[in-house]
Amino acid sequence: MTQEYKGTALVTGASSGIGAVYAHRLAKQGYDLIIVARNGERLKALASGLTEETGRTVETVVADLGNTADLARVEGVLKQDRSITLLVNNAGVGGTAPLLAADVDKMQKMMELNVTALMRLTYAAVPGFVARGGGTIINIASIVAIVPERLNGVYGATKAFVLAFSQSLKHELAERNIRIQAVLPGATATEFWGIAGTPIEHLPSEIVMSAEAMVDASLAGLKQGEFATIPALEDAGLLSAYEQARQALMPNLSRSMPAKRYKLA
Repeated sequence: MTQEYKGTALVTGASSGIGAVYAHRLAKQGYDLIIVARNGERLKALASGLTEETGRTVETVVADLGNTADLARVEGVLKQDRSITLLVNNAGVGGTAPLLAADVDKMQKMMELNVTALMRLTYAAVPGFVARGGGTIINIASIVAIVPERLNGVYGATKAFVLAFSQSLKHELAERNIRIQAVLPGATATEFWGIAGTPIEHLPSEIVMSAEAMVDASLAGLKQGEFATIPALEDAGLLSAYEQARQALMPNLSRSMPAKRYKLA
């Protein structure tokens, strides 16, 4: 085994792309794994390879987190397995079509996976983390959480939820020894784009990061104590300024009287 045992990490959307890279990197860091995805054959192959390479124990859970019964099974794992110390909420689906061209039923399914599943898995994990004295949750958001006009509006809204939910959790759990990280990737070279409707080949190569580089950056950000990690952002001061502006708004957002500029003539 390559590292001291760190507990078990449960990774969703682990059969390919970002989730598979997280599984590999975390196994190398000393975590046993529970990997979750719909594609059982891919999960089995990944588990076998990781165990052979790292010596870690890797369990697989074949589940569609957009399905209520499957989601409940994974919630049960998080509630019952006391070895779990890390949850990676990675499973999600995207969209690139504008509102007038999008299928509203697909948008509903997107919300069920990107929002409801992530929320329920977090609720399943946190009580155990509190009882055991700590834990870590990594929520995969997107840069569209703060620039939603870049892609499909519903997709951007789901990722804005992930960021806002993570921000609230960070505040609420700050004294419980529970780490919360929100990762905001830009375009990443995975199957996501083809499924979303825009093949990755249609994007300028200079804006597309490999999944390996993205995950390595996110784990470096976690190690450095970051809450929000934007892997492509070179100037960290820009994110600090964004947060400072947000903090400056807070004391001015709720008052007994409207701002003077809203006075009717």
